[in-house]
Amino acid sequence: MSKIVFKAGEATIFTEGKDVTAAMPEILIGAVDGPVGTAFANMMAQSKGHTAMFVVRDINQLVRPAAMMVPKVTLKDSINIELFGGVVQAATADAIVDCVIEGIIPKDQVNDLCIVSLVWIDPGCAALAKEGKLDKADMYKNNYEATKLAIKRALNDEPSIDELIKNRRTIKHCMWDESWGEI
Repeated sequence: MSKIVFKAGEATIFTEGKDVTAAMPEILIGAVDGPVGTAFANMMAQSKGHTAMFVVRDINQLVRPAAMMVPKVTLKDSINIELFGGVVQAATADAIVDCVIEGIIPKDQVNDLCIVSLVWIDPGCAALAKEGKLDKADMYKNNYEATKLAIKRALNDEPSIDELIKNRRTIKHCMWDESWGEI
């Protein structure tokens, strides 16, 4: 049984000037016989537009720990579905395996853990992909790096509560508008 019961992490990685390829995974990692395992099993019931899928590196290559990814936005067309099950899935899978290789995820616990990853695909990706202008390599890189960082943060309990308290008045949400008043 894993000592990791329920850990959450997130990360945002983007390339300046290429907002549509930004990655913002939100990760849950925990024991298969705990709350994350229960959530993981319950994700097998599909939801229209938010299809959960196992994270595989390729055919017959399910990652360990077993991982499920689900899009944060409704996937309305085949282009976004292909990006989700292609570029984003590949980046997520490689990041998970590399987390094991690098010791971020304990190798001796890979069969006792599972991961749920909520992933972002910008709706603007479809238009760029149709025009052949979507930078899939950048999308892969951002999703790979953000997934690794989110897993690392989850397992290290980052940011700490002390950091959050220290930054409460100095760091604002990127969508916060100063005209709304004081925080």
